[in-house]
Amino acid sequence: PDAVMQISTLAIKSGNGVILKGGREAIHSCTALVSAIRQGISNAGQDPNIVQLLTTREETNALLGLDQYIDLIIPRGSNQLVQYVQANTRIPVLGHADGICHLYIDKSVDLDQAIAIAIDAKVGYPSACNAIETLLVHQDIASKALPLLATALQSQGVALRGDEQTRQILPDLAPATEDDWTTEYSDLILSIRVVDSLSTAIDHINTYGSRHTEAIATTDTTTAATFMAEVDAAGVYHNCSTRFADGFRYGFGAEVGISTQKMPPRGPVGLEGLVTYKYQLIGNGHIVATYTGDAAKPFTHRDI
Repeated sequence: PDAVMQISTLAIKSGNGVILKGGREAIHSCTALVSAIRQGISNAGQDPNIVQLLTTREETNALLGLDQYIDLIIPRGSNQLVQYVQANTRIPVLGHADGICHLYIDKSVDLDQAIAIAIDAKVGYPSACNAIETLLVHQDIASKALPLLATALQSQGVALRGDEQTRQILPDLAPATEDDWTTEYSDLILSIRVVDSLSTAIDHINTYGSRHTEAIATTDTTTAATFMAEVDAAGVYHNCSTRFADGFRYGFGAEVGISTQKMPPRGPVGLEGLVTYKYQLIGNGHIVATYTGDAAKPFTHRDI
């Protein structure tokens, strides 16, 4: 229901109408909130129909076919919901289908700091799209770091899974499979892989990540710069939790969601991400022919 308030506010502020569809578990809250919003719009002398609410699957399916009238769909919810929307509409879709985020712990690291970051990024809100699902640890520090990380994470109720090298150090862990690298658990479950280099960590993230948010814990600024340049994600962080991927925490205020697409807007989408450009020219009979040919008049570009 909090998304109803954020998205309605941003739509009105950016000059857009909005059609909302909440989950069935929150239908009564969403209905009450939209009713209050529409009353407020009416009291302000504006048309309350700029904010609408859908309540059934049939209405949603009908909306997906209205590409002549609707400019953009921003699905927020499960992977299945987002993929369903993407597969069943010709309307542009802004958002992300997965939140598979990683924390890479480098061989040069403040280990106490890295442990605190790992706990925050996994435990604070495990079902959030910016929570980490996989922990990558450099092999040169693995024998020292993994027991400390395991103790800290397991004390917070996190179930750990490890690759073969991880289980050589932590033999009681359940084995991690190929499927684990592509799974958004949305739960207190974390997979761990030991990597032999920075490049292997980057390759793993670019192969299995969802382009959402990735982080490195390291005291080596050169390593950090390489990671931040070569990892393909909307957010790439150095020595801080992936949980900072949020419009409010970025200073955007409300957000409509987080976009993992390459074209802008990318990352948390606030007010600026919902507005576009219109180029207006004012002339006095100007024609292009004046500015072409042998005697072409030059263009003068200046701020006015």
